[in-house]
Amino acid sequence: MPRSRGSQAYLVLLLATGVGLGLVVVGSWRLGLAVLGGTFVAASLLRMIVPQDHVGMLRVRGKTFDVVWTMLLGASLVVLAVVVPPPAS
Repeated sequence: MPRSRGSQAYLVLLLATGVGLGLVVVGSWRLGLAVLGGTFVAASLLRMIVPQDHVGMLRVRGKTFDVVWTMLLGASLVVLAVVVPPPAS
């Protein structure tokens, strides 16, 4: 088990990403994208609050870049899941 809180959070986020991708594969793409987007938003929030010495695998670049990029990506996925109209029957 990883020692840093950030690395532990990373593993949980990785599992949630797998769940979201699994939902997309089985056909529930809206829910899958919402789960993926929520996971990225959670990663962004965790990157903001986890102390620098415990960030572990949550760190990709600088803190500002990590927070802004993952928040933008997560919010975009959630908006995509909500905004795309269902197919006409």
